[in-house]
Amino acid sequence: MSRTTLIHAGWILPMASEPVVLRDHALVLKDSRIDAILTAEQAKSVVADEVLHLPQHVLMPGLVNLHGHSAMTLLRGLADDLALMDWLNNHIWPAEGKHVSDAFVHDGSVLAMAEMLLGGTTTINDMYFYHGAVARAGLKAGMRTFVGCSILEFPTNYAQSSAQYIEKSLAEALEFAGEDLVKFVWAPHAPYTVSDDTFRKVVELADQHDWLIHCHIHETAFEVESSVKEHGKRPLARLDDLGVLNPRLIAAHMVHTNAEEVALAAERGISVAHNPASNMKLASGCAPIQAMLDAGVNVGLGTDGAASNNKLDMFADMRLGALIAKGFSQNPTDVKAYDVLKMATINGAKALHMGDEIGSLEAGKQADVIAIDLSAIATQPVFDPISHLVYAADRNQVSHVWVNGEAVVQERVLTRLNQADILTNAQEWQRKIVAA
Repeated sequence: MSRTTLIHAGWILPMASEPVVLRDHALVLKDSRIDAILTAEQAKSVVADEVLHLPQHVLMPGLVNLHGHSAMTLLRGLADDLALMDWLNNHIWPAEGKHVSDAFVHDGSVLAMAEMLLGGTTTINDMYFYHGAVARAGLKAGMRTFVGCSILEFPTNYAQSSAQYIEKSLAEALEFAGEDLVKFVWAPHAPYTVSDDTFRKVVELADQHDWLIHCHIHETAFEVESSVKEHGKRPLARLDDLGVLNPRLIAAHMVHTNAEEVALAAERGISVAHNPASNMKLASGCAPIQAMLDAGVNVGLGTDGAASNNKLDMFADMRLGALIAKGFSQNPTDVKAYDVLKMATINGAKALHMGDEIGSLEAGKQADVIAIDLSAIATQPVFDPISHLVYAADRNQVSHVWVNGEAVVQERVLTRLNQADILTNAQEWQRKIVAA
């Protein structure tokens, strides 16, 4: 049976073009899609099953987290104030070796998705192991989930070789064929953990199965220097020679990139997942985001995992992303508020090859929508809601979230997930990790 929802809002931010804010309009959702954006007068004639009046709220597209490791939420705060390689080699990878399993990944992903949904994130581009567990968590939460299938040359709890990572990924993807909210993505971990032959195989399989490729690239200066020593070239040049640089690629981080590499990224049509909080916390550096935008590179926004951020808060990363860019260039006009909002919405959707389906509020698109309450003291008065969303608003002001037309958060309460159960599971995992 068809269902129509009519949402009256103080402001609607379509994100379909240059900065446009619609005052006193209404959004019509019909089943899983956006049916129309109407003036308040036009909306009077709409017959709806549900009518919401949100006069102090902004309606905008759901946020797209373009790079994350959801299950690592269970490792939040385990190892802080460390450089990336120390953090990985001496803390995170040993902990994962002791604990990562199907149950760990499922419970950690559900915890992460609850946090993300409550903060207005409706789509996650993930990267981890036990891919079926990530997919099940996404379906349970009602979250749009891109399941990144990690590939490494060394063994983990999940697989013993690059060939086995690939084999298991393909088998798990078959289990979820036809699910609207779940897509699978190849995720070779990084140039320093994946061989030339495996990268060539990933490019071949991406073409064969029509999958995207998601990879950490140029995250640290050490990574770049090591590549020059081992391969005689910087990682991006090596990946270009292997055919990895193409419009399927989502390159996470891209911190240490020079002008020639920015131009190459634009020429090859790759997308970049910018992770400002994680980059700062691990002291990886400042990515030249304004230069990328100027060159025409599609740049989205990611939180990275909670083990290196330590929160999955796209509002915090939007604000930080804008401020870091300005401080980095000493130009206050760099990476404007609307640029960051695009990174968190339509640019992320384009990176996932979903720009025709999500990322903006337009008739016919999937109804991935969030409402942000600007009535709080911290967001008054409202001269410009675009500015407030980036520089003043907090994720706790997200009041409603719809994914595929379904209300998964209502008045700041999760509708699909049991918060008490999630907290109990998290505390139980903490006890196991501490005991080990």
